[in-house]
Amino acid sequence: MGTEPVDFCREIENYLCRKNDGHLIRVTGPSFELVSGWAAQGIPFKVACAGIDRYFERYYRKGPRRRPVKIDFCEADVLDVFDEWRRAVGISSGRGASVSESSAEKPRGPSLPAHLERVLLKLTSARAGGALGDQFDALIDRVSAELEAARASSGGIRGEARQQLLARLASLDDELVREAKASLSESELAELGREAAGELASFRDRMAPDAFGRARDGALARLLRERWSLPTLTFV
Repeated sequence: MGTEPVDFCREIENYLCRKNDGHLIRVTGPSFELVSGWAAQGIPFKVACAGIDRYFERYYRKGPRRRPVKIDFCEADVLDVFDEWRRAVGISSGRGASVSESSAEKPRGPSLPAHLERVLLKLTSARAGGALGDQFDALIDRVSAELEAARASSGGIRGEARQQLLARLASLDDELVREAKASLSESELAELGREAAGELASFRDRMAPDAFGRARDGALARLLRERWSLPTLTFV
């Protein structure tokens, strides 16, 4: 896929057509300006598609669709997924807001006990789905046992004990990603590495080499989780 706004808009138009069961909704006029803005912000194509998917999932839950979806309806979901992607790979906001402003506008996330419960459910689902190899079993058993113990007491943990728990979650998250990485062949890992770098292509010239390297590692970790349907254990 091309990286120019026209190419990006054409690919988004094609994707929207497929989501609309072949009904073509042109990305022209104001819609073209909207989607071109996504390209200018550096929103990766797959991230934009995930935002479109999120809108369609919510639309389907409301009942049978009555009319084709226009790309403009998907804007909020695309930007939400882009924000989630940026946080996952470690890229700061490009919308001009300061750190304090971004933090103030960010909605409150789930509590630590709720986070642990979701992580456990996703680990169980990933294993039950059969996608994970046997090499994951021992690690998932150990991680699940630790998370169960943490969930039992997380509601009342404060201060230093809470910080230790958060550090342990980050450590377990790193271990899970390393196991996922080790489960791939060199060619599979190289392909994911190229995909991670491709997602970040529009940001490369704006970032110092070490910052880009960290972002690429974050993008690779996200793709590994996506491949194996693994949760993010780290809690922020």
